[in-house]
Amino acid sequence: MSIYSLFATTPKAMENLLTSELQSLGIENIKATIAGVAFQGDLETAYRACLWSRTANRILLVLNTFTVKSQDDLYRGVQEINWFDHINPEDSFAVSFSAKNSEAINNTHFGALKVKDAVVDQMRAAFGCRPSINTEQPSIRINVYLQGETAQLSLDLSGESLHRRGYRDVNIKAPMKENLAAAMLLRCGWADIAKRGGTLLDPMCGSGTLLLEGAMIAADYAPGLLRDYFGFIGWKQHDAACWQKLRAEATLRKNRGLTNLPVIVGFDQDRHTVHTAQAHVVNAGLQNKIHIERRDIEDAAPAESWHAGLVVCNPPYGERLGDEAETAELYKKFGNTLKHKFIGWQAALIISNPELGFRLGIRSQKPITLFNGALECKLLRLNIEESAFFIPKATTTEERIAQVTAQSVETKRIEPVVSNTVAVSDSVTRQTTQAPPETQNTGAIMFANRLQKNLKTLSKWAKQNAITCYRVYDADLPEYAVAIDIYQGEQTWVNVQEYEPPKSIDQHKANQRLAELLAEIPRVLDVSRENVYLKIRRKQKNIEQYEKHGETGHFHTIIEGGCDLLVNFEDYLDTGLFLDHRPIRLRIQEHAKGKRFLNLFAYTGSATVHAAVGGASFTTTVDMSNTYLNWAKKNLALNHTQGEHEFIQADCLDWLSNEAQQAQPKQYDMIFLDPPTFSNSKRMDDVFDIQLDHVKLINNAVRLLADDGVLYFSTNFRRFKIDLEALSDLHINDITAATIPKDFARNPKIHYCWSIKKHA
Repeated sequence: MSIYSLFATTPKAMENLLTSELQSLGIENIKATIAGVAFQGDLETAYRACLWSRTANRILLVLNTFTVKSQDDLYRGVQEINWFDHINPEDSFAVSFSAKNSEAINNTHFGALKVKDAVVDQMRAAFGCRPSINTEQPSIRINVYLQGETAQLSLDLSGESLHRRGYRDVNIKAPMKENLAAAMLLRCGWADIAKRGGTLLDPMCGSGTLLLEGAMIAADYAPGLLRDYFGFIGWKQHDAACWQKLRAEATLRKNRGLTNLPVIVGFDQDRHTVHTAQAHVVNAGLQNKIHIERRDIEDAAPAESWHAGLVVCNPPYGERLGDEAETAELYKKFGNTLKHKFIGWQAALIISNPELGFRLGIRSQKPITLFNGALECKLLRLNIEESAFFIPKATTTEERIAQVTAQSVETKRIEPVVSNTVAVSDSVTRQTTQAPPETQNTGAIMFANRLQKNLKTLSKWAKQNAITCYRVYDADLPEYAVAIDIYQGEQTWVNVQEYEPPKSIDQHKANQRLAELLAEIPRVLDVSRENVYLKIRRKQKNIEQYEKHGETGHFHTIIEGGCDLLVNFEDYLDTGLFLDHRPIRLRIQEHAKGKRFLNLFAYTGSATVHAAVGGASFTTTVDMSNTYLNWAKKNLALNHTQGEHEFIQADCLDWLSNEAQQAQPKQYDMIFLDPPTFSNSKRMDDVFDIQLDHVKLINNAVRLLADDGVLYFSTNFRRFKIDLEALSDLHINDITAATIPKDFARNPKIHYCWSIKKHA
C-alpha cells in the first residue's frame, strides 16, 4: 500500500476548519499552511477527502518537488516523472500553473506551456504519438505551484474545484460558493444544533446554497456524492473498487441521515430566485426535505411547531443594491424581525461592511473573518435575547447630513445670521448657516485662511492654463477632512465631499466642524450658497460612485480643453467628470488625430469626447450602464465632431474577452483602460479584483491594440502593484507623475497611470 504526500487547498481563513474536517476523517500527519493543509495517506485517504470535504477546493497528490532556477529546470523537473505511469498516449491532460516570487518564470501561461511540452515530448519520444489537451474533463489534471525557486508538481485528484457539488445550475451565478456556505454553518455549530432537532431558516435564501449545505451537514450527506467526475477517474492508477466502496458507504449514510432531517426552510422576496432555489433542491434529491417559499423579510417568522434553531443568511452587502439608505433599512428590518419573532434562536450572517452589522441592533460574538472570493467579510454570530439588543446609531448619508444640519442650527458658537439651501447627493435639501467673523473659532479661521491661500495660487494657475474645473482643497487640515472642487460654466458651482470621519472622532464634533466649513465656503469662494453641494464620501466597496442618489436630472455644461461636458451635482456621488484624469484626457486629445480610439469602462465618455474633438477617425465607447452611455452620447453630441462613433452597453470584462478571442480582433490605435478597483456588481457575472485580474485584462486589451498603438492603463487603487514580470513581453512606461495635475499634487497617489505598447 503506497503512502502519498497530499495537499488540500482551501480559501484563506478556512485552514483550521479544513484541518478539523480532515482529522474527523481519521487522517493524521496534518500540517496547516496558508490557504491549504498538507497531509499523508493512501489512495483511500485521498478519495475520502475528495468525497467528504466540505471546505476544500482541491486535493493534490504530490509527485515531485524540485528546484527551478531557469525555464530548463522546470522542463527537466517535469520529465523526471514517467508519465506513462499516469496516462496512455491516447489520453488527455490539462495543466494548471501558478507562480509566486519566482525570477525564473513569471508568466503563468508560459509556465503551463513549458509543463505541457515536457509531458508531450516525453510521450512522443517513447510512443510516436502524444496525449491531447482537454481543459474541461481531462484524464488527468497536472498542477504546478512554483514558489521562489521551489516547484511542487502534483496530480489534481479533484479535477475541478470541490465547491462544485453538482446541484447548482452552472448557468446561474450565485453570490457565494458552496464551501464558504459550509464554512459559515460549521463555524456556527449547525451540526450540533441539527442533532438537537433545531430548525434552519434562511430568510433571504437566494439560490438556496446555505439551505442545501445545511441539509447535507445535518443528513451526513457527502458533498461529493452528486459529482460524476473527479480528476482521478481517468488516471491509470485509479482504484475503481475502492472508490465504489466509499461511494456505497456514503450513500448508506446519506439515506440514514435523511430519515431524521430537522426542519429546513428558506424565504426570498424574488419569485425567480425562489424557483431557482427549488430547482437546486430537486437537483440535490432533497425535495420534500427543504421548504422554500416567496416571503418578504418582514414576514419571516417560525411556525409554532418549529424548534428554535439557527437563522442564517448572506444578505446584500450594499454593492448589489447600490443604495446605502436602502441597504441600511434592509438590515434594520432584519434586526427587527429577529428581535420580535426569533427570541431564543441563534442567528448568523456574513457581511463585508461592519457598519451594516450595527444596523441589526443586536450585539454579536467576536466576528470571524472569511473571504468571499477576494472580498474580506465578517461572519457575525448572534444570540437572539433581549440582553443583546441595542438601538443602532445613525450611519447612512441621509442621517449624517440630518445630524450636521441640526447641529449647525443648534451649535451656540455659530449664531445663524442667514439660512440658505445646500443641495446634497441624495436629493435631501438641508439648511446650513453663515457665521459672523467675530464668532468664529480658531479652527474655522485656520480653514478659511488655508482655503483662501489655495484659491489665490490655484485660480491663477487655472486661468493661465484655461482650466475651469479644479480641486481647491483636499483635507489640507486633517480636522477639516473634505475635498472641495470648483466648477465654472455659466455659473460657478462648488462640490464638497466629506471623507467619512474615523470612528475614534466624536460624531458631534465631526458634525460641528462640517457645519463650520459649510459656513465658510460660500464666503471665501464668493459663490452663492445655493450652488454649494455636499456629499458624504464613504469607503467604496464596489462601484458605488456610479450609483444613483437622486432624480433631479439637473445637468450643467462646463468646458475642458475645448470640449463641452455635462456634469451633475445632485444625483450621483461623483459629478460625471474625474478631475484628476484631466491630463490624460488632454493627452488623448492631443494625439487622437486620425486614430481609432477605444474607451473601456467609459463612465460618461469624457475621454471619448476628447478623442473625437482631437480628430479621432473612429471611437468605440463601452460601459455596462445604459444611463452613462446615454450621458456619453449627450456629451459627444454637444461637440459636433466628425468621425464615426459607436456606443456599446456591455460588461467590459466579457466584451473585451470575447473581442480578444476573435481570430482577427478589431484594432485600435489608442485605448483608454480605467477599470474599477473591485466589483461584484449584480450586473457582472464574476467578481473582479484589479490586483488579481489586471494581467489578463491588459493582455486582452493589447490583443485589440494596433502594432504601433498605445494603451493607457490607469487605476485609483492606492496599494496597486503592476505585475511587470507577467507583462514582460510589453513595453510599459510609468507616466503617473506626468498625469497628476497641480491641483492634485498634494495627493500623488490619487491614481497610477502607464502607457503600454507592443515591443517592436
